[in-house]
Amino acid sequence: MNSLWVGNGQYGVMDAAASGERTAPLSSVTGCYFALRLFYVLIAVRIFGSTAQAGVTASLACNYALLGLALFALPTHRAQPHLGATRLSRIVCAYLLLTGVSLLWSVTASLAAATAFWGAMVADVAIVALQLRGNTPDVVARSLMGWFVRGASVIAVFAWLMPAQSDLRLGDEELLGPNQIGWLCGFGFFFAQYLLLRKQGGHWKVYAVLLGVTLLRCLSKTTIVAFLMAQLFILMRDREITRKTRRSLLALALLVGIAFSSLLASYYALYLNTGAGRQLESLTGRLGIWTYILSEAVHRPWLGHGFHSVWKVIPMFYGVFEARHAHNEALQQFYAYGVVGVILLFAIYISLFQEIRKLRVHSLKIFWLGFLLFVLVRGLADTEVFDISWPMWLILLFGALARQSNDGTETAS
Repeated sequence: MNSLWVGNGQYGVMDAAASGERTAPLSSVTGCYFALRLFYVLIAVRIFGSTAQAGVTASLACNYALLGLALFALPTHRAQPHLGATRLSRIVCAYLLLTGVSLLWSVTASLAAATAFWGAMVADVAIVALQLRGNTPDVVARSLMGWFVRGASVIAVFAWLMPAQSDLRLGDEELLGPNQIGWLCGFGFFFAQYLLLRKQGGHWKVYAVLLGVTLLRCLSKTTIVAFLMAQLFILMRDREITRKTRRSLLALALLVGIAFSSLLASYYALYLNTGAGRQLESLTGRLGIWTYILSEAVHRPWLGHGFHSVWKVIPMFYGVFEARHAHNEALQQFYAYGVVGVILLFAIYISLFQEIRKLRVHSLKIFWLGFLLFVLVRGLADTEVFDISWPMWLILLFGALARQSNDGTETAS
């Protein structure tokens, strides 16, 4: 294997020449949008001098416009008729149903806004589902992931050009946190790694290096730890990576660490002596967030507080920080959807693990297990506002890819 370092392993998959470089244009646009929407609010405020709400509105408008395009371009036939509903697709539908129904009892600050955000999450899934109707999963994944990587790389470049924050990390003090940039770069790195694994061209190595270095420069602690654990797992468990390659990659990682050692030391000193009163003891304030949200969650233990029920609802922490979520995936689901949400969350990740274990191609199995590890570790101290860390649209796409791979249908692409 060569996830980031393609070698001569046999994967039982098409290479770029065999596939004829077939692409799905709408999937390409979708992937680019999924990455670039992180910047919409920042662009609206810093470049156009508008409001954050205008940036959010523009992002939602693009989201629904993409859904409209996907419906307009809906083919009359399926590219792979037998690639129908999977267990993962049914779980995705169950999660969307639960989150949608929870709007009936949500304590959200704005029901209209919550409904719009929920609709956008559904639109993400619908766009991918419609693309899978007219193209094979491999083609959709290649197009979507490829342009996601390109979009994430654009954000990475701009993040380097922006002035550093007061705590030395990349991002904007008010509108774009380093954790958001780091998570996007981590996702983009894994997508580039997947494309390299599928032999889609060596140029993805350049994108992977840019995204990996930007992730480290963001100093997003949880994401970096999750990323390193996942990559070490892939490096050690993939039998097709030679010892020479392992040594080279470990040496490269050491050199990068040395290059950033001065910055890391400065940030560590700042981390120990500033923030909401001893950040190290409070895990950057997370212990306070976890304690408060858990104390609120137990008041509605079965069905929770509903969709989008944290932002502008719970009070500010330490007088300066307004949390958008619980900073822990399981706790976020418990607060929002109660015990039902936690059970569904575990069902999702257990199902993903089981589907990954069924993959017949060893290198693909190790890659996706590494990606799952990345998501799970990150979920211990961070999560998403609306979706889960492994987003619903990607669960749907992975389910189709897994079935295609195990059915041996990739040559039909």
